[in-house]
Amino acid sequence: QCVYFLFVLTLSQQTPFIMAMTVSDDNFRHILRVLNTNVKGTDKVMFALTKIRGVGRRFSNLILKKAEIDLNKRAGELTDDEIEAIIAVIQNPRQFDIPDWFLNRQKDRADGKYLHVVSNVVDVKLREDFERMKKIRLHRGLRHFWNLRVRGQHTKTTGRHGKTMGIARRLGLK
Repeated sequence: QCVYFLFVLTLSQQTPFIMAMTVSDDNFRHILRVLNTNVKGTDKVMFALTKIRGVGRRFSNLILKKAEIDLNKRAGELTDDEIEAIIAVIQNPRQFDIPDWFLNRQKDRADGKYLHVVSNVVDVKLREDFERMKKIRLHRGLRHFWNLRVRGQHTKTTGRHGKTMGIARRLGLK
C-alpha cells in the first residue's frame, strides 16, 4: 500500500492540516490516457475527466452517473472496463439518454447531427467554423481574420497589441 498526504489549508485556520489517502500500489495508476489526454490519477474521477477538452464538470458528473461509476473514486483506481464505459458514454452520449441540450455541438452545419466533440476534434470543428465564416464573408469571420474583437467590445483604447506608437515615441523621446 502507498499513502499520499494531501495538505489542505482552511480559511478558519492559518496552519494546514494533513489528510491521507491510502491506495494499493498494484492497481493504482498515477497517469491515465483517456481520449488522447493525460488524466491525473490522484484526482477524483469527476474532476480528473475535466482535463479532457470538451468535458466540463457537469458533463463529467453526468458521464459517471450514466456509466454507473462511484463519484468518490480516484481516477487511478478505475479499472479498464470502467474506462471503456466512460469512453463509450463520451463518444455516444445520445445512446445513453443524455439530452440534446447538454451537447456542445447541436445541429452541426455539415450534417445536421447532434454531437459532443471532445479532445482535438474541438479544434478541428472550431477551425472549420472560422473558415466557413471567412469564406462567406460573414462580419464575424472577417473580424476573426483581422484579429479584432468579435463580440462587440470597444476597441478604441483597449487591446491595441502594440499597433499604436504612443506619445513618447512620436515626440522622439525614446
